[in-house]
Formats: sequence, C-alpha cells, structure tokens
Amino acid sequence: MDATTATPHRRTARLAGAALALASGLAIAGFTVLGSVFEYPQVLEDPTADILALYREHQSTVMAWFGVLVVSAALLAPAGYWLGRLVGGRLGHWITGVGVAAAAVQVIGLQRWITLVPGVSEDALDPATRAAAEHRFELLHVVLGKAIGETVGYALTATFTILVVTALRGTLMPRWMGTLGYAAAGLIATGILVPLFEPASLSNFAGYVLWCAWLLAFAWVLFRVPDGATVPVATPGRTRSGAR
Repeated sequence: MDATTATPHRRTARLAGAALALASGLAIAGFTVLGSVFEYPQVLEDPTADILALYREHQSTVMAWFGVLVVSAALLAPAGYWLGRLVGGRLGHWITGVGVAAAAVQVIGLQRWITLVPGVSEDALDPATRAAAEHRFELLHVVLGKAIGETVGYALTATFTILVVTALRGTLMPRWMGTLGYAAAGLIATGILVPLFEPASLSNFAGYVLWCAWLLAFAWVLFRVPDGATVPVATPGRTRSGAR
C-alpha cells in the first residue's frame, strides 16, 4: 500500500460525518419503533394475511417510520459523495459510486411500504381481490424487498464500508475503528446467504448493529478533522493527490 496525502476541507469532513451520524440515528430509531409497533422484521415470517392485518392496524405509524428508514438509507448517497471527495482519486470515485448505489437500492426496497403496500392492503379487504392482493404483496416482498433492497443492498453496503476503511484505516481512521468496520461489513455480507442459510439472518442483524455503532464512531472522527489538516490516504497502487 502506498500512502498519498489529501487535504480535505473541514466542511466536507463535517458534512460526511453529519450524514453518517444522522443515517445511523434514524436507522436505530426506525428499527426500534417498527420492531415495537409492527414486530418488524420478524413479522415478515408470518402469513401474508396477518402481515397486512397488522399493517392496517398501525398503518399511519408504520408508514411514517418506514419513511424515516428511507431517509436513513438515502443519506448514504451524500455521505458517499463527501467521503469520495475526502479520499480523492480513483478510490474516491468508487466510494461515491458504491455509496450512491447502496442508497438507491435500499430506498427502492423500503419505499414499497409507503407507496405500494397501502393499496395492496386495501385490496386485501375485498374478498374478490384478496388473493390477487396477497400475491402482489408477496411478489413485492421478494423482488423489491429480498432481491433488491436486501441482497443487493447488503452487498453494496458491505462493499462501501470496505472501500472507506481501506482508504482511511490507520490514517484518519484509527486501526481499531477500521477493524470494527471490516467486521461489520463481513457480517452484513452474510445476509446474501439468507435465502440458502436462514441462520445468516442473525449474523446479518448483528452486522447492522455493529455498523450503526461504527458509523457514529467514524462520524465523531470526521467532526474532529481540523482546518488545514492533511489526511494520508492508503490506496493500492498510485493515486492522484488532493481533494477534488
């Protein structure tokens, strides 16, 4: 690994830190409330009719807190952009691109609870359309939820985390924090195996808990970057210097 130096703007570092901290805080709040009110995500293992009935019972609250999760996921895009500027070079471009992609697929997966499920839930009340409505819900869950929001989302979130740690571990980011980031990324990536190995959902959940803690710790580091500081960026091979 060769070390180059990039001179980040303090404002860029703080913007990245704010986005990461807010993303973590909103995710923690959203999953806590939805777990209490809607029994999410365990509720997804229940029969479709039961899921939709519980959804209707708490629809306004469930929609509002899924909106919070959508905002949390979307914040990975600006965080990726600002971190990409902080790192610079080819690796910075990758961090930005993967961060934006990770945000996009998770937003696509989560937004169904706000934009699509209300109509499906309403149709499920009519005996004439109930079967079709439940089938649509299951299709949305498989395609938008499991395939796009979860499986692709897990892969991109883990990749984003690994790229950031690779760029900054041992320089701007303390080594222990980098190790924490790698561990979180590895555990999140196990979620890809859930369709084949159900116990992987537990390691994936643990990974996201660890990841939220890592986001908050890294945000704290970013807020402490002083004016005019130079940040050594560890990158494979040769990279361009300087923040863009």
